[in-house]
Amino acid sequence: MSIFVKRKSRDREKHEPDSDRQALQQSAEREFKRQFFGLLLVIVMWSLAMGWLLALATNAQSVTPTAEIGTVDVVPAQYQLGQELYLENCATCHIGIPPAVLPTQTWKNLLQDSQHYGAQLKPLVDPPRILVWKYLSTFSRVQLDDEETPYRLNNSRYFKALHPGVQLPRPVQIGSCVSCHPSASDYNFRRLTAEWQ
Repeated sequence: MSIFVKRKSRDREKHEPDSDRQALQQSAEREFKRQFFGLLLVIVMWSLAMGWLLALATNAQSVTPTAEIGTVDVVPAQYQLGQELYLENCATCHIGIPPAVLPTQTWKNLLQDSQHYGAQLKPLVDPPRILVWKYLSTFSRVQLDDEETPYRLNNSRYFKALHPGVQLPRPVQIGSCVSCHPSASDYNFRRLTAEWQ
């Protein structure tokens, strides 16, 4: 019987270190999981806070629905100088029209030609010409293969598409824009007269 007790106590001594190791391992696993989920929670909270701050900052800089954009398109910073040069060179003698009302090919031809609707103009030279071209080509539209290049607003299918149901004066002239767009001389085609709002 004493041999049996000794063997049992030896077996217990052998198993006790294993159970201690298992307990330590389980404790370490629990601690790792707790730290992992704690870190994950910190990352999620940080992301939410940064997203909220970014949204707040962006919202403060963006145009609110009640504020006017002014031009037809919101112009990214890399095209703003081109837009300014376009308006300086093209909106001093007449109202500057948005690039979207004529196809890209029309704008390209207008930039290259010194004859401008019966007037002799000094053509733009580089680098201003390149900046104006980047602005116009980015915001104008593609011309169809079978379409003639329009040089008058009333011949532009884009101009007609942008004015559905509008009885346009005959002939359409750039000065006619002011009758519906009172701020057209400020390059603001979003503000309309009361009859069109």
